[in-house]
Amino acid sequence: MTSPYKINHQGEEFTIGNISGNKIDYNFNQMIRFLETKGKYIYGSKFKIHRKDHHVIFKLLVYIVRDKKNSKKHKIDLNRGVLLSGPVGSGKTTLMNLVRYISIRKYNYDIKSTRIISFEFIKDGHGVITDYSSTKTFCFDDLGLEKNLKRYGNDCNVIGEILLSRYDLFITKRVITHATTNLNAEELESYYGNRVRSRMKEMFNLISFSKDTKDKRL
Repeated sequence: MTSPYKINHQGEEFTIGNISGNKIDYNFNQMIRFLETKGKYIYGSKFKIHRKDHHVIFKLLVYIVRDKKNSKKHKIDLNRGVLLSGPVGSGKTTLMNLVRYISIRKYNYDIKSTRIISFEFIKDGHGVITDYSSTKTFCFDDLGLEKNLKRYGNDCNVIGEILLSRYDLFITKRVITHATTNLNAEELESYYGNRVRSRMKEMFNLISFSKDTKDKRL
């Protein structure tokens, strides 16, 4: 016997799946409908989820709801984080924000702009690296958008150092990290170095928008 698994937004209910025993069979179309409704509420009436992006959103939702069957089918490792990549304006940050409203609470995360973290480093120093090297789950938004910054004349690749620290936590305590980026693999390696890039391959599932995805903000 099954029962509906519902999620509520402003009094409107969305049946995003059916519960059978200790399993949930998710309804992708209903999750898309919920995300679009939530998106209009947060970002305005012009917000729209485009059909051509469904394949990206599907993989992201498979990860977010911990769908073991489809994660195996699409080679998504639920023990790793997500690196969502794509061109400027493809909707990476928006999606990472919206899917949190479907995410199981214990797997939720805070989104932090890499630029803001870099500014925090200028103000507060190396303690910022320690702050973001905790067991809390973060999504670092726009890897590579930040600049190498100087504090008292010393260069520091702040996000690179944080990623190295979080890799150690990933290996020892299975701490998860998520991120978004406009950069490809070669650009990430050029920016952060081979050491960070090689560790990112272990830490993340790569989910990518097509290179020809248009800027939705235009």
